[in-house]
Amino acid sequence: MHVIMGGTGHVGSATVEALLEQGEDVLVVTRDAGHVARWHRKGAQIAEADVNDVSSLHAAFRRGKRALLLNPPADVAADTDAVERRTVRRILEALDGTGLEKVVAVSTAGAQPGERIGDLNVLWELEEGLRRRSIPAAINRGAYYMSNWDGQLDSVRERGVLSVMLPADLAIPMVAPADLGRAAAARLVSGLEDVGVRYVEGPADYTCNDVAAAFASALNRPVTVEVTPRDRLEPAFRSLGFSDAAANAYARMTSLSIERGFDRAEHPIRGDISLDAYIQALAGGEVLSRSM
Repeated sequence: MHVIMGGTGHVGSATVEALLEQGEDVLVVTRDAGHVARWHRKGAQIAEADVNDVSSLHAAFRRGKRALLLNPPADVAADTDAVERRTVRRILEALDGTGLEKVVAVSTAGAQPGERIGDLNVLWELEEGLRRRSIPAAINRGAYYMSNWDGQLDSVRERGVLSVMLPADLAIPMVAPADLGRAAAARLVSGLEDVGVRYVEGPADYTCNDVAAAFASALNRPVTVEVTPRDRLEPAFRSLGFSDAAANAYARMTSLSIERGFDRAEHPIRGDISLDAYIQALAGGEVLSRSM
């Protein structure tokens, strides 16, 4: 039995889908069983548990042999760094004594020690916590999520402007959530020797200019790129509803990613969903689960 955290999110859902397609037994962990009725209809089992309730999460882990670990994103109106570091500690605590034979953790490219640099330090702490435990752990460091562009669809459709916080011509690795989910499923079913850090990327690197071109093609309208200057990142995040603490952490994370780049591997796990295919599906109201 595979225990899946985050079964209502992009990556967790894609992992569940991939496992069920392979005929694997799946237990979806959720705070509200009503939100995952579709997985029950498809044959998955459901466990109600809250990441902030260690005992309930521990009980869910004990029902399986392998588990996908996804640290839930905090509300950006809160202190995201503090909240997410706390949930990482609770996930790690819930693992103790479960008898799991393997876990797969969803992390991020660029994960590193630090303070108030968003996912970079939060997910580093998850990785380090797993290294200190005896359960074999496979860690997938994902590239920049293509789904980060989802929230701009309506604005781009209406105004023809893509607002970005990265240099317009900076090429970075991007990946579709469905490809991340398939990569996670593959490592969940692989042997116990398949552990340690792997990088997961899409078929190519892309720039923000490429994103604008993909939107232009999908929406059949011109799209221009509007870049937020580095010294305006924090106010820009605050204008989007981020708390002062969250805006500071996200601005620092963005600046660090620009300065240092995204760490890479010579032979990453490659997904096959292109940026153009992802944006085309997004504009059409589809959830892309495989290449087009």
